[in-house]
Amino acid sequence: MQRISRSRSVPVRSDGLLRRRQRLSAPGSNRTLAPIGIATLAPAFAQGLPTLDTVLTAYSHEFRAELLYDLCAALVREGLGGPEAWEKCDENAQAFAQRAIMESIGEERWNLLQRNVEYHLTVSDVSERYGDEALFGEGRLAVTIECSGCGFLKIGQAVAALEEEDEGLGAAFYWTLTYALYRVMRIYNHDDALQYDERMHEYTEEDEENREQYEFPEVEKALPECIRKTLTCDDHHSFTWNARRALRRHAGGQYRSWIEGLRKIQQLSRVRLPTDVHFREDGGYDTIPLPSLMVAFKEHDAIVACFDEESNYMLEGSAEPTVGVVFSPRQPEEVRRAMRVVARFVALNCALFQLVEELQEWEKRHAGRDLDRGEPSLRAA
Repeated sequence: MQRISRSRSVPVRSDGLLRRRQRLSAPGSNRTLAPIGIATLAPAFAQGLPTLDTVLTAYSHEFRAELLYDLCAALVREGLGGPEAWEKCDENAQAFAQRAIMESIGEERWNLLQRNVEYHLTVSDVSERYGDEALFGEGRLAVTIECSGCGFLKIGQAVAALEEEDEGLGAAFYWTLTYALYRVMRIYNHDDALQYDERMHEYTEEDEENREQYEFPEVEKALPECIRKTLTCDDHHSFTWNARRALRRHAGGQYRSWIEGLRKIQQLSRVRLPTDVHFREDGGYDTIPLPSLMVAFKEHDAIVACFDEESNYMLEGSAEPTVGVVFSPRQPEEVRRAMRVVARFVALNCALFQLVEELQEWEKRHAGRDLDRGEPSLRAA
């Protein structure tokens, strides 16, 4: 920086005596010269500090990231994802892998699931068991699907309508759907409510002094008569055979679309969707995890009441994934197998919730037919 001193005035010649100007100094300077009148020749530089436009404001590190990049490459080879998706994910390998898998589901089917249930798809290299994280092994990843908000199927009016069509048809429809869903997902239905009712009675036996304060769900009364009759059926094989015959006999009737949807769910459920041993707690849950579907007969019946009570504790711990498949991203066949498992799970859930929405729409059109929404769901002990 260049400096100049303030210019001094030029002495004017005159007839008077020429006087020497006394140089001023700052007080206490011990005759040290003070920098008087310092100025700059040029204006201040507007960009004295470097700009942050080209400086990274965030940085992320992916542990064992080579596995994710291998998975991304494998997905691209399978026709999932591409350069455009890679750019949309800001070149983040994990985001790209999850996006590629989600896009394989399709927007229409994804919207159907979003309307009915809350599923979350995750790609990870660790599992959580008993609150601890554990690696899957060298060079292995997992695709998991977990539920954080279950769907709801109100099936009472549909069962009643099927029973009006043919005695036993409603029970056949209900039990066939129940058995199919049991194979592939966790559901909450009358059986879970009955178990809750039994536990409540056991608690009252241990607390006789406060017994009157307990309320018991009227679960059996919440069941249609045709379902109550089947609870005491000893010949399960015979009942299953008769149910198949009843559904086959009415496959072309006025409720054929329901039966066709049920048949599709049955077919998809015959191939079990594996949950790897890394994700099983082996009965170590304090409470049951949140189910994928809650099945009741009326909107505010005893089954709903039991679920409302139990659901308060279902998300206190980590839930067992509905689907959890471990694979090596470096093995093309294992990658394809993992994608087939996800595709099969999505296909079954889409078939299920298409049926759910069809039954909901049918019930709206028949809303005036014997619909008791105010039935008490609990009674005092």
